[in-house]
Amino acid sequence: MILLQVPTAGGPAVDSTAAVAPAQSMQLLDLVAKGGWVMIPISLLFFFALYMIIERWLFIRNNTRVDDNFIDNVKDMVLQGNIKSAESFCKNQRNSIGRIFEKAIGRIGSPIKDIEGTLETVGQIELSRLEKNLGYLGIIAGIAPMLGFIGTISGIIRIFYDISLSDNISVGIIAGGLYEKMITSGAGLIVGVIAYTGYHLLNMLIEKFTLKLEINSFEFMEVLQKPTEAARVR
Repeated sequence: MILLQVPTAGGPAVDSTAAVAPAQSMQLLDLVAKGGWVMIPISLLFFFALYMIIERWLFIRNNTRVDDNFIDNVKDMVLQGNIKSAESFCKNQRNSIGRIFEKAIGRIGSPIKDIEGTLETVGQIELSRLEKNLGYLGIIAGIAPMLGFIGTISGIIRIFYDISLSDNISVGIIAGGLYEKMITSGAGLIVGVIAYTGYHLLNMLIEKFTLKLEINSFEFMEVLQKPTEAARVR
């Protein structure tokens, strides 16, 4: 590969590509800095949104893992009358579905409606834990673009104010200030898109877990209602 070099008087050739990259990086940072005070809250929202997405994703992933054989093992233990073993098995899962079925199995011996009520109540509690703080992402998705537009409008007002002071309408005055203030709109929209995407992707994970929970709950209640060994513990 041939590198373009600029010879200097009395000195070695200088690699021009090495000087261009830092200049471009600094120019991007300068553009962000020229966005004005609005870039401060937008930046804070950006880092907060990233934190929330990562923290919620890790929490949801760890608490919604469901073993393919989980409900089959629970049903076998219940059918054999090993209620304590079933409770211990669920407790050792250390996730949402384990805690839900642990409480439900502990109610075996009560009326079926009480067991169903326990599944629903504990299930709602666990879903609430999974959805905790997701609303902040929805708020950020709405606020960040609005802050960006506020920055742009503020910049336009400043441009016309400068024009009134200089009594000179030129492309340089208008375009120079306008492109700087458009940075806030772009940054606000980017942060809004990130928060909006993260919010819906996390909700999709929760909905997927909810479907698994409903299927497993139905199979569990079906076993309790069968006239088998489980009937002795109802």
